[in-house]
Amino acid sequence: MTQSVLDQLRGMTVVVADTGDFQAIRKFTPRDATTNPSLIAAAAQMPEYQDVVDETLISARKTLGASAKDAAVIALAFDRLAITFGLRILEIIKGRVSTEVDARLSFDTEATIQKGREIIAEYESKGIARQRVLIKIASTWEGIRAAETLEKEGIHCNLTLLFGMHQAIACAEAKITLISPFVGRILDWYKKDTGKDYPAQEDPGVLSVTRIYNYYKKFGHKTEVMGASFRNMGEIMELAGCDLLTISPNLLKELESSEAPLTRKLDPTTAAASLETPIAMDKATFDRMHQEDRMAHDKLAEGIQGFTKALENTEALLARRLRQLEGGTAMAKSTTQLFSLYDLNGDGIISREEWLGADAIFDAMDSDHDGLISLHELQQGLGAVIHLAAS
Repeated sequence: MTQSVLDQLRGMTVVVADTGDFQAIRKFTPRDATTNPSLIAAAAQMPEYQDVVDETLISARKTLGASAKDAAVIALAFDRLAITFGLRILEIIKGRVSTEVDARLSFDTEATIQKGREIIAEYESKGIARQRVLIKIASTWEGIRAAETLEKEGIHCNLTLLFGMHQAIACAEAKITLISPFVGRILDWYKKDTGKDYPAQEDPGVLSVTRIYNYYKKFGHKTEVMGASFRNMGEIMELAGCDLLTISPNLLKELESSEAPLTRKLDPTTAAASLETPIAMDKATFDRMHQEDRMAHDKLAEGIQGFTKALENTEALLARRLRQLEGGTAMAKSTTQLFSLYDLNGDGIISREEWLGADAIFDAMDSDHDGLISLHELQQGLGAVIHLAAS
């Protein structure tokens, strides 16, 4: 029986879903799943995930208390949102989920270490073993040093925004669990820089991941290579045999729909025969190679900026939703208190005799014209007034 490309790929490589969409994860049944700030921001705006956002905001307010400033509630909710998505994803998959540290900490080793510990503590408080979580950290020198410390504490890391050989070697020497070289973003840079199109077998992103894979296998590094950020099915097929590949739902669908034959391109035996030579990595060497690699230099900075923008957009979304949730709660509480002032005999309705305001307002509130105002009618009437005032 003919197999789909996706099924053939699963025989050579661990397939990971690159999405925060639970429905897509259920459909493609990957072993692992990855998220990033852009994916979380996109998922958080989907109507079907409004409950996740609301649950996170309500929990953050409950933790900090009614007197806490909105900014503090949003900050805590922001930290917890990716974890809430991660917990939902772990209910579906058997393997690991990657949860990202705030990109704004990319050059702060100590803050990254602390945030990584906090993320793991939150997962463990929910009964999730740390072995099922990868802390995603940008592949700056400072981020790699933070990940090295976390790995020594048994907190496993996924080093992301990786574009250059210097980043990959530094991660391997730090004994990081997994790296995510960005295939498609490397291609994007070269296409813009040269004006050329590249066939899959000459794709600069494919060649970069192939070189990293060969280097790791030849010199016995245990760090796993997970190709990421694909632009087309050809890139994926050229990296068949890589340790892991994290793939977006639209490309998973393409792989599932195709029955083209798939040949393994990466394997340890071929890697052992490669011409790679060992490079000792220290900060001076890392900095020099980073400056010399224009693509890696540009794409790392751009990636951090992009993830930071996605984080800020998510914070703005949370702020708007918190105002909506608490505005509704405050309105309901205020209306109930006002109702009790007018409902002098406590029978649950306000009669015209109890009403101390203008008759015109009473008549406007009395929507069913029965000569009485219920709590619901008062809430509706005040809500309409506030809406007109706001507009």
